[in-house]
Amino acid sequence: MPDASPPSSPSGNRVREVLATAVAALGGEERAGQVEMAEAVAEAMESGRHLLVQAGTGTGKSLGYLVPSLLHGRRVVVATATLALQHQLVERDLPRLAEAVGGAGVDAKYAVLKGRSNYACLHRIRAGVPDDQGALIEAPVGSLGQKVLELRAWAEEEAENGGTGERDRAPRHTDREWRQVSVGHRDCLGAARCPFGQECFVEVAREEAHQSHLVVTNHSLLAIDAIEGVPMIPDYDVVVIDEAHELVARVTQAATDELAVADVERAARRSQRHVDGDEADRLAESADALADAVAMASPGRFDTVPDQLAEALALVRDAARTCLSAYPRDSDGEADAGKTQAKGSVQEVFTTAERMAKDAESDVMWLSEGGDRFPPRLCVAPLEVWGPMREKLLSDKTVVMTSATLMLGGDFSAVASSVGLKPSERVVHGETVGEDVPDDALPWVGLDVGSPFDYGQQAILYVARHLPPPGRDGLGPAQVDEIVDLVDAVEGRTLGLFSSRRAAEAAAEVVRERLPHLTTLAQGDAQLPELAKQFVEDPHTCLFGTLSLWQGLDVPGETCQLVIIDRIPFPRPDDPLMSARQRAVEKAGGNGFMQVAATHAALLLAQGAGRLIRTTTDRGVVAVLDPRLATARYGGFLKAGLPPMWATTDPALVRKALGRLAGG
Repeated sequence: MPDASPPSSPSGNRVREVLATAVAALGGEERAGQVEMAEAVAEAMESGRHLLVQAGTGTGKSLGYLVPSLLHGRRVVVATATLALQHQLVERDLPRLAEAVGGAGVDAKYAVLKGRSNYACLHRIRAGVPDDQGALIEAPVGSLGQKVLELRAWAEEEAENGGTGERDRAPRHTDREWRQVSVGHRDCLGAARCPFGQECFVEVAREEAHQSHLVVTNHSLLAIDAIEGVPMIPDYDVVVIDEAHELVARVTQAATDELAVADVERAARRSQRHVDGDEADRLAESADALADAVAMASPGRFDTVPDQLAEALALVRDAARTCLSAYPRDSDGEADAGKTQAKGSVQEVFTTAERMAKDAESDVMWLSEGGDRFPPRLCVAPLEVWGPMREKLLSDKTVVMTSATLMLGGDFSAVASSVGLKPSERVVHGETVGEDVPDDALPWVGLDVGSPFDYGQQAILYVARHLPPPGRDGLGPAQVDEIVDLVDAVEGRTLGLFSSRRAAEAAAEVVRERLPHLTTLAQGDAQLPELAKQFVEDPHTCLFGTLSLWQGLDVPGETCQLVIIDRIPFPRPDDPLMSARQRAVEKAGGNGFMQVAATHAALLLAQGAGRLIRTTTDRGVVAVLDPRLATARYGGFLKAGLPPMWATTDPALVRKALGRLAGG
C-alpha cells in the first residue's frame, strides 16, 4: 500500500497561492473547478489515497495537477496517452509554469521520457543497419535511402547541438524509414558497450529524468516500468495519469505480443552467420511447421488452441531457446551490433512463443485475418489488466487519475474497477463505502469538479429516434438522408464520427455528391494534421473519420457546430479480446454486456460528444443517428456519461437550430 504520509506535502494555502501565481502569469482566470482539483490532488499526495478526478473540458486540469506535483516533496511522474497532450505539457504548459513559479522556492525542473524506439540511435546511424543475416550494411538505395540519409543528417545535427533526437522532431517520415535509424530495447548494445554511449539520446534523456523533479512519459512506458518490471523511469513517489480513460487500453496494448512466420524466418536467417552449429537451421524448420499450422487454423479467437498450432509453437519455442544458447559469448570490449541485434530477434521470438505455448487462462490468443499486404499474425493479450495494475502499481505508488470522462452511468465504479480499485474501497466524507474493509484495501476518492461550460445552454443532444436501428451493412438510406439534411442545415461545420472507415467514406461520397458547394474531407484523404488545418480554416467544411477523430481533435469555434455520431460505438462482436473479457465477466456471474461492451461504448461516446464544446462561446448539436440511445434499456447508462446537454428527438427543431447557428 502507498506510504500514507510522504514528506514535504504542500498545504492547501500554498497550493492555492502558487496556482494563483501561475494562472495570473499565464494570462488565465481562476476557475473554481481547477482550484478544487489542485487541492484534491495535493491531499491525495499527502494522504497516500488514490484519486480519480473528472475534470471537464475547459477546467484547466493540466495546471490543476502540475502545481501540486511541483510542490510535492518527491519526484512525480505524469503519464499521458497521446503525443498531443505530451507536447502541450512539455512545449507550452511546463515552460510557462516553470518561468512563473520556479523562482518562488519551487523545484520546477522537468524532463521527458519515451520508449527507446522513439529516439534515433547514433550507433545504427554511424555503423550501418543490419540486414536479414545480421551483417551491417549502408543505407538502402532509392527514395527510402534518400529519406534515411536525411534522417541521419538530422540526427547528427541533433547530437551536435544538444537536441533530444526524438522522433516527433524529425523530418517527415514513415515507420519503415524510422526503423532504419532507431532500435528497440532488445537491439541496443547498452551504454557501457556502445562506442557512442556517452552521446546516446536515450541515456541523455534518462540522466535528465534522474535530475528532474517531474518526469513526463506515456501510459505504455509507465506500464512497462511498473507492471512488467522493466526499469525505465527513475524512482518516484506519485504518478498522475492524464487521459486516464485510455489507461486500460494502453496497458493492454503494452502487454500484447504478436508472432508471424516471417518473424521466425528472419530470426533464423540473421542467426546463420553467428551460430556455428545447425541451431539456426532448426529454427528455420520450426518456422515451416508454424506456417503449416497457421494455414490450417481459422482466423479469430482460440477457445482451445488447435493441437497442430500448439505443437508448432512449442517447436518454435524450443528451437529459439537452443539457438540462443548456441550464440557465442562476447569477448571483453566486444560490441558486435549485428550479433546483438540478431540475438535480440531470436530472444523476442522465444519470449513470445513461450508465452503462447503456455496457453494460460490469464491470456487471450487469436489469429488475425491477414490480407494481401499483411500475412496473418498470432496475437496474445492479457484477459484483464486490473489485477497487475492493482498489485504492481496501485499497491506501491500513490496514483492520481484524471480525464474529462471518468464517470460512466453517473458513477466512478466502472472505471475504478477496470483499473484495479474496488467500489467498496471508495472514501466518501472520510469513510470507506464498504463494510469490513480488509487491511490490504486501497482507499480511493472520486471527485467530479464539473466544467465551466453551460451545456444546457450551449449544446443540444439530438437522438434520431425515428431512424431504423443501424444494420451490419453500414449506413442505410435513412441514415444517409439524415446526414445530408443536418449538414445542409448548418452549411458544413460538421465533424462526422463513424464506426468504420467504410461508413465514413460512404457518407463523404454522398455529401460531396448532394452538397457540392461544401468541402467534404474524409480521413485518409491526407495526413490528419493537414485535414484538421483545412477543417479549421474553412467553416463550410465537413470532416468525416473514425477513432482517431473521436478523441484527438480540438477544434473550438464555428468550425465545428455539429458532431454526427453514426452509431453507438460498441466493440465488434468478433473482437477477440473484448468478446473474451465479456464472456469472463459472465462466467463470474456478472453482466458482461454492461461491464465490457456498454462501458467501452460509454467512454467513446463521451469522448466523441466532447469534441463539440471546447470554449465558453461554442454552440452546437451532437447528433446521434442510433435510436437505441433513446429506446434501449442501456440508453440511460450511456447518456449519464455525456455532458448535460439539452436533449431532443425532434429532427425539425434541430434543423432550425442548426440553421440559426449557420446564419450567425
